[in-house]
Amino acid sequence: MVIVACLMLPMAALALYGMDRLEDWLTRTPQAPRQARRRHLRLVQGGKHESLTRPRNGQARSNAA
Repeated sequence: MVIVACLMLPMAALALYGMDRLEDWLTRTPQAPRQARRRHLRLVQGGKHESLTRPRNGQARSNAA
């Protein structure tokens, strides 16, 4: 019987530790909601009306090896 008690002692300690962590996790106060940061997103500079296609010089260029 002493052998069984000694073998179960680590399992009982692990269960107590797990329950303590679970209880702390469930009873903690919620954090304040995150507010928007002062630094806003940087916008891509636009308004330039450039052609999006490359000019063709009559030869098809390939990146194949």
